[in-house]
Amino acid sequence: MAAWLSRARVVSSALFGKRAFSSSSPAAYNPMFSLDISSQVGSCMPISMMRIGTLIHNIEMNPGQGGKLVRAAGTCAVILKEPNASKQCLIRLPSKVEKLIDSQCRATIGVVSNPEHKTKKLRKAGHSRWLGRRPVVRGVAMNPVDHPHGGGEGKSKSSGCRGRLSVTPWGKPTKGGYKTGPLKRRK
Repeated sequence: MAAWLSRARVVSSALFGKRAFSSSSPAAYNPMFSLDISSQVGSCMPISMMRIGTLIHNIEMNPGQGGKLVRAAGTCAVILKEPNASKQCLIRLPSKVEKLIDSQCRATIGVVSNPEHKTKKLRKAGHSRWLGRRPVVRGVAMNPVDHPHGGGEGKSKSSGCRGRLSVTPWGKPTKGGYKTGPLKRRK
């Protein structure tokens, strides 16, 4: 029995990178038994109770709404500033955008798991379809009834000596600075 306990102490010291536990302080070196609940990974609380520099995820946009931001695999945000007079905290999102969020909004401490998700290779074309992605077909490969670029003999760009400008399937130009949105009202 004593040999088993000493082996457990050696394994635990190797796992936690600390010296072996002594009998006088059984949980003194174990980070899982930390008394400071505000620094424990996985605890959810208002942002106002967290320190600057804390890595957080699953952030609410409005208090009580539920987590909306930073939920993808392997992502996290950082608290940059404490709440000021307007009770807003500055947070840097994974996209490097800095956003002001109400300090009463809740967030979870830590990083979302599975950071290798983005490096995963799809095994076959069907795997992409299982994820809900439709195939992308070039307009030049279609018939003229399906796309303005379609038809012609061989790899033709379309009619005219210089070819046709790139257009959408509905005939609107896509390149060359063509403005598609509503024009601003000029004063």
